[in-house]
Amino acid sequence: MPKLGVNIDHVATLREARKTYEPDPVEAAGICEEAGCDSIVCHLREDRRHIKDADVITLREIIRTRFNLEMSIAGDIVRFAARIRPDQATLVPERRQEVTTEGGLDVKKNLKKVRAVVSQLCSRGIDVSLFINPSTAQIDAAAASCAKIIELHTGEYANAPSESARKRQLAILRRAVKYASSLGLEVNAGHGLNYDNVRDVAMIEGLNELNIGHSIISRAVFAGLDKATKDMMELVR
Repeated sequence: MPKLGVNIDHVATLREARKTYEPDPVEAAGICEEAGCDSIVCHLREDRRHIKDADVITLREIIRTRFNLEMSIAGDIVRFAARIRPDQATLVPERRQEVTTEGGLDVKKNLKKVRAVVSQLCSRGIDVSLFINPSTAQIDAAAASCAKIIELHTGEYANAPSESARKRQLAILRRAVKYASSLGLEVNAGHGLNYDNVRDVAMIEGLNELNIGHSIISRAVFAGLDKATKDMMELVR
């Protein structure tokens, strides 16, 4: 039975639409924890389009479950994370013009740099996860980087244009989880998961945690964040 990590980025997105102080992602984190989620996730982007440095600092102070900071491998971001010391750092690719993260980090291509960042963060007592596509080559590279955790990108599954395509992508995820687990990696998953498609992924044996944000925050607009979190937890578990 996988855990649930709630990504609160889009609470900050709504705040930044008016450049004001509400809604507060820190308050959102507290509500999600009270609802029973297992971790809080946020992405400190290089352009600071939603989550800000001050949010991360405050979240580090108040989160009682587990704080998972998504981040690029840019030097200033890595140094900031090393100082703040979240429970976990998830390394993701980042392009300035993208709406959301598009695909996994190419660990194979950037192995030397990724390995150095993993070492730097681990030396500060931070668990490191790599957000990667569900391919054998990327899983092998992740293991070679000395990271102990991976998060499989589920976007191809979530965006599959047909039921047959969805089933193919689900099979790919199953094989990836089994292979990564055989290498001793802890396996999480996320991206594009919602109330309609999460169940089949949650049933994959060996998955540790699912990280979900946009769908939960979207439902919260109508149902409230407490109920939206609990509804997703029920599906996941």
